[in-house]
Amino acid sequence: MSATRERMQRIGGFLAAMVIPNMAAIIAWGLITALFIPTGWLPNEKFAQLVGPMIRFLLPLLIGYTGGKLVYDTRGGVVGAAATMGMVVGTDIPMFLGGMIMGPLGGWLIKKIDQVIEERIPVGFEMLVNNFDAGILALGLALIGQLAVGPFVESVSNAFRAGVDTLVANRMLPLADIIIEPAKVLFLNNALNHGVLAPAGVAEVAQSGKAIHFLLESNPGPGLGLLLAFYVSGKGLLKQSAPGSMVVHFLGGIHEIYFPYVLAHPVMIFAMWAGGIAADFCFVVFHAGLVATPSPGSIFAYLAVIPKGSHFAVLSGVVVGTVASFLVGSLILKVFPVREQAGDSPAEPHADLATAP
Repeated sequence: MSATRERMQRIGGFLAAMVIPNMAAIIAWGLITALFIPTGWLPNEKFAQLVGPMIRFLLPLLIGYTGGKLVYDTRGGVVGAAATMGMVVGTDIPMFLGGMIMGPLGGWLIKKIDQVIEERIPVGFEMLVNNFDAGILALGLALIGQLAVGPFVESVSNAFRAGVDTLVANRMLPLADIIIEPAKVLFLNNALNHGVLAPAGVAEVAQSGKAIHFLLESNPGPGLGLLLAFYVSGKGLLKQSAPGSMVVHFLGGIHEIYFPYVLAHPVMIFAMWAGGIAADFCFVVFHAGLVATPSPGSIFAYLAVIPKGSHFAVLSGVVVGTVASFLVGSLILKVFPVREQAGDSPAEPHADLATAP
């Protein structure tokens, strides 16, 4: 059991290591979104044009490059990014998860190819052979990504969406969080929010003037509780970076900032479930709802779209979600502490992981 837990933590650390070095780009995208989209603080149609290309192209490619580089330095990163591009153009959803798959795979395959042919390359032809074998591999992986892996990842996203849609339609809203939180951590949050919850919420607002659907994915409470748990009971880089992440997450509404914390310690998904389910139950009991999607999901955006007379109902759910995820997360970190050696961080995985796809 201990070996399995260690393996999960190491895999989680490797996944987080693909995301954390790119957090600056994710934060930049989040700030652009928060400021310049039509519902942002400083709406600007021209600047808002950056939002779509950044989340569809830039961020997945950065993750794919980082994943390949973790396995096989710059050469692996280049192949990993090219492999990720196939999935980016083959689907209509952000391919963060695709980058986490194809990036390390591309790095691992080019490493194996180099090991096989290294001693067989004629003198003077090293650069030619190295460039062509990497290019041919990148071509093949990009095509495979576009034709097979991309549609597979999209089908996973659609399965999450269908599951949430079924639970919402059958009035089992609190249980929807069992699907929502893992989907968020895998960066499928926008697909869920805009593909299922927002359309259902708009229809509900037309009938009753508010909708609980807008609260299910966007609630900043559980993420805040998770970060508080890492700050109080965690250690190392995760503990040190938690205060800044709280500000970006809760006040800025950039939920992506806490996803690597769960990836680095996957058992913490139980803390997110606890916070999300408790908050959603509270929303149901108090008949909470918003008049529109809080965009981005910060506490300030929440305050802007709470209908008159619903502040207690909505903010109670935020507080309950924060407390529940904090208590469960703190307990988990005490029972299953983060195994972080000196010098290690989620951005610096163990050496043996860096050799695996």
